[in-house]
Amino acid sequence: MAESPKRRIGVVLKTSSPEAAELGRQLLVELERLGLEWTIDRESARVLDGSDGVDREELPGLVDLVVVLGGDGTMLSVTRGSLSGTPILGINMGTLGFLTEHPAEQLFPMLHAALEGRAQLERRERLQVTVETPGKEPEVFRVLNDAVINKSALARMLVLSVHVNEEFVSRFKADGLIIATPTGSTAYNLSAGGPILYPTLEVILVTPICPHTLTNRPLALSLDSMVEIRLESLSEEVYLTLDGQQGLPLSTRDLVRIEPCPDPVFLITEPSRSYFQVLHRKLKWGERGG
Repeated sequence: MAESPKRRIGVVLKTSSPEAAELGRQLLVELERLGLEWTIDRESARVLDGSDGVDREELPGLVDLVVVLGGDGTMLSVTRGSLSGTPILGINMGTLGFLTEHPAEQLFPMLHAALEGRAQLERRERLQVTVETPGKEPEVFRVLNDAVINKSALARMLVLSVHVNEEFVSRFKADGLIIATPTGSTAYNLSAGGPILYPTLEVILVTPICPHTLTNRPLALSLDSMVEIRLESLSEEVYLTLDGQQGLPLSTRDLVRIEPCPDPVFLITEPSRSYFQVLHRKLKWGERGG
């Protein structure tokens, strides 16, 4: 079935990057030449045209395609809200760029491929994170990379009780715990010794941070799993961090529930570029030492 034509384009950029701002201005000129409407998020609008803009998390629901000019942090800020199946084209204006995989010179070829229905979409699963506290309304978040429970530098070791599908799994004694998607396997999970997963796998990763018991190792669960975590130790300054961008303190009264999000991310990818090529380029796999 042919894709419906994309008439409304959302534009988000890394506002601290002069290069992203200049490329954004060129993009608006091209969209105007093509007779297309555009919508800009509030932060980017201040840099591009001084208009009011819209909330970044609401942008995907208002357009047919989102173009992100920035790094992975910029991309993650777009994927926090409701996406409604809107595809996202990520142009790398940052450093590593696992999510914003296309170089700046590929913006217009990839844009035209998307507009003409020739672009390849890759589905990336998100997780829905719910924090329940007695006497308060539950707080619900969506993450593309990970949800992390960790302590401050001076806090004591954490004891985290983990249940999967209401069955007790373990009490993790560690500096923290990472619950990651395959997309997030190359983020904090990788630094903590967790495995790299192919990004389209339907898996949830549970990786302890500096476990104090050597038998506490990373655990891979099926995507349809429900993970529930409670803090059992009376540690000070314990936080839940979501995709490295949102955070809130946790106490022993809180229940953190993590399950698959029914609203995935669809990234526009280059068919000729495999994930292993991305790993070779970003992680320098296969290169000889000096």
